[in-house]
Amino acid sequence: MSGERKPRVGDLIHDEDADRHGVVTDVRGGAVWVLRPESGPGQWTSRHPERLAVVTPREGMLDRL
Repeated sequence: MSGERKPRVGDLIHDEDADRHGVVTDVRGGAVWVLRPESGPGQWTSRHPERLAVVTPREGMLDRL
C-alpha cells in the first residue's frame, strides 16, 4: 500500500493476511482495524494496515447497494 491512505471505516478491503475481503467497522486507537465480512456474520481484527488493500473506498460503497 505504499503511497496509499490507510483504510478507514466503511472501506471495502482485501486483507492479505486473512486472504479475504471485508469492511472496516472500527479503528481502535489507530492500531487495531476491526473488520467484518462483506455479508454474513463474524468479524476479525488486523494490526497491519499495510496488509489491508482498499478495494472500494467508503464513498464508492453506495454504488454497490
